[in-house]
Amino acid sequence: MLDATDHIIVQRLQVDGRATQLELAQAVGLSQPAVAERIRKLEQRGVIVGYTARVDAAMLGKDITAFIGVTIEHPRYFDAFAEIVLALDDVLECHRVAGEDSYLLKVKTANTGSLDALLVGTLRTIPGVTRTHTTIVLASIKEESRIHVAAPVLGDSGRKKG
Repeated sequence: MLDATDHIIVQRLQVDGRATQLELAQAVGLSQPAVAERIRKLEQRGVIVGYTARVDAAMLGKDITAFIGVTIEHPRYFDAFAEIVLALDDVLECHRVAGEDSYLLKVKTANTGSLDALLVGTLRTIPGVTRTHTTIVLASIKEESRIHVAAPVLGDSGRKKG
């Protein structure tokens, strides 16, 4: 369970992963060592799983964003599929989903040629894959990695409502 201070720390780190412990301490009204300890505990508990810089994919030569639905004929192929997909650099996300598809992939790749190579040369050759369908992104309106964290609501007695 996270308290209100942990919520603020998590929110602030999601907005600015380079925020210093001193800046966070000032925001929550604690000492820097106390904030450092809270961050350490959040990391140990798996609430904070890592730190990263957000980059502009197009500036790095990844001009195509696509979502690829993949249908796999039988669950016995899931593990092998996942192992192969984990090694593909252009696949940013892979989700096993309910519905018509078995998996949904988010891909950022250089161009239509590299997308074709990923589809035809890799994904469709994986044992168990029976179908793929691709949606190419024309414009991204919102692309976030931040998770909204609502602070707990406290009642008059100091206990959480809910």
